[in-house]
Amino acid sequence: MKKITKKLFQGSLSQLTIPLIAIALLLIFNLIRDPGFFSIGISHNNDGNAVLAGNLISIINGASELAVLAMGMTLVTAACKGQDISVGAAAAIAGSVFVKVLKAGSSISGLTVLLAFLSACVVAMLFGTFNGILVSVFKIQPMIATLILYTCGRSIAYWINGGATPTVSSHIITAIGSFIPGIPIPTPVLIVLFVAILFRLLFHFTSLELFTQSVGINQSAARLNGINPTFIKLLSFIILGVCVAVAGTIGVSRLGLINHETLLLDVEMDTILAVAIGGNSLGGGKFKISGSIIGAYVIQMLTITLYAMKVSSTDVKAYKAIVIVILVVIGSPVVKARLSKLINSIFSKKKETVKGVQG
Repeated sequence: MKKITKKLFQGSLSQLTIPLIAIALLLIFNLIRDPGFFSIGISHNNDGNAVLAGNLISIINGASELAVLAMGMTLVTAACKGQDISVGAAAAIAGSVFVKVLKAGSSISGLTVLLAFLSACVVAMLFGTFNGILVSVFKIQPMIATLILYTCGRSIAYWINGGATPTVSSHIITAIGSFIPGIPIPTPVLIVLFVAILFRLLFHFTSLELFTQSVGINQSAARLNGINPTFIKLLSFIILGVCVAVAGTIGVSRLGLINHETLLLDVEMDTILAVAIGGNSLGGGKFKISGSIIGAYVIQMLTITLYAMKVSSTDVKAYKAIVIVILVVIGSPVVKARLSKLINSIFSKKKETVKGVQG
């Protein structure tokens, strides 16, 4: 037990300390408040298929878009020492392109959906490249650079479909946004798992993780070691663009339509907070994708908990802000260092006491 406690504040587990503690506290609080809060049952959807249901499923499913965006945001944060605040607007653009391509054909087939998704990816990657060039080439601070797309992105999404909010009706789109027939797990959850595996494989078979951390920690030293900081920063924005397209596609598929004004509205701040709660420094450098994913689920669990407590939607943001500020402060380097020092001093005193008794 002592070794586990020490590891929570030292080594590779230190970055996951805060999100794991946050989830544990939310779990305990909800179990005390309502012992059946996390119960999982089997229900039937509109198509008559047996699916998993319950608050826990709602949390995991509802955080899907946020989790995907948090993975991409983690790379941008680590490499560029800043955040992209245009992911919600970019997702609206990607979603609009997705619907535009779907509506262009006479019918929606699997090939049409694939073409629409690839088109959304290309457009989102182009906008990511635009943001990346401003940051990596012109040395503009990420939040300022991405403020441009944050401001005009939803207007661009509006123009793509001529100001309309077209609906898309297809069993394939329904399956993407809810459940695949015969599989009781929500499809967005499976998509998050698939994206996480792709990131794991990318880091395993390439040196991207090492290069990204090197650029974020010390750009000059990285350049002296043969790493191109401009390329790494640009690549991080392009990868985030793919994550944006995935999130936009999930969002559109859930609703069966594109609404440029509401699609993933205000997701930018939640994405940044998911990265921070996940134990990643917003100043760049070392990162853990898994921490950001857990951070996304922490935010969603907190949201579902507040709604379950009958907190009004207008007050939810205020309560979330209070809890998140506490979590971020606890996870700050200053507090972490003091906690680590306190833990070490406690264990060293115990060791001295034991030695004195034995002597």
